[in-house]
Amino acid sequence: MRLLLIEDDPDLQTSLRRTLERKGMQVGVCADGRHALAQWQQMTPDVVLLDLSLPGLDGLEVLARARQTGMTTPVLILTARGTVGDRIVGLNTGADDYLSKPFDLDELEARIRALYRRAGGVADEAVHEHFSCGQLRLDNRSGAIHHGFKVLDLSPRESRLLRALMQRPGRALAKEQLFDVVFPGASEVQYEAIEVVVYRLRKKLAGTGTALLTLRGLGYLLKAEA
Repeated sequence: MRLLLIEDDPDLQTSLRRTLERKGMQVGVCADGRHALAQWQQMTPDVVLLDLSLPGLDGLEVLARARQTGMTTPVLILTARGTVGDRIVGLNTGADDYLSKPFDLDELEARIRALYRRAGGVADEAVHEHFSCGQLRLDNRSGAIHHGFKVLDLSPRESRLLRALMQRPGRALAKEQLFDVVFPGASEVQYEAIEVVVYRLRKKLAGTGTALLTLRGLGYLLKAEA
């Protein structure tokens, strides 16, 4: 698993890097928000650990720009800003999870691995660089979904849903399973909210040679149109 740690505190950066590397992860580091996006694109990590208080460019702005350019890599925010309002802003900007400082290292590892699993990463299967369905292609390293030569214009939730389905084309995924991918940690959101995301995504898939089907009692399935 490749991690990108965007953190400007040198002591915390060193400590986290050593700890996570001992867990068998590859860790790249960046201490400046101005250079974070370029390193993110170059490294194509599986999970990004993002501090909010960064020099050069605030962490939320880094996240917003990443999502706007189609980068859907799972992001775990690490920050001392621990209020409910801060968490909501971070999640609405496109973060997948939130951990307030100080935090337990075992909990951090568990959350990283959970995000990796939700994104389709599995340690005991071959890791594919690309997935395709119809005229769509998923770059599994960057998380970008392409239609032809263009990155598909999707919201972060639509991107997470489509990524999960594209990694298992022709297989139905239960609504509950997809809910955990699309709304990680959102205990206040009702299960029916996934239907809204499916509806919006289905409209954006028109003309891509890909159909998003609803299978009663089973969930949702992505398949190439004939």
